Amino acid sequence: MMDRTVLHVVPRSGHWHVEKDEVGVATSDTKEKAVELAREAAGRSKPSQVVVHGEDGQIQDEFTYQDDPFPPRG
Repeated sequence: MMDRTVLHVVPRSGHWHVEKDEVGVATSDTKEKAVELAREAAGRSKPSQVVVHGEDGQIQDEFTYQDDPFPPRG
């Protein structure tokens, strides 16, 4: 099984960053644009996942592309 690419959308220094392995791959002034950039990148790097964090660092949303290794039970 291939490892999944995991991208995090996080606030840093007044901007929103898309990070992979704690390394920045994109920056935006808005959270919405950062999520859009992360989702586009994840769609090109399947299997992948986007984890969206809020201003407080808590996870607010996730998007999974291709197989989810731990699907929730009904």
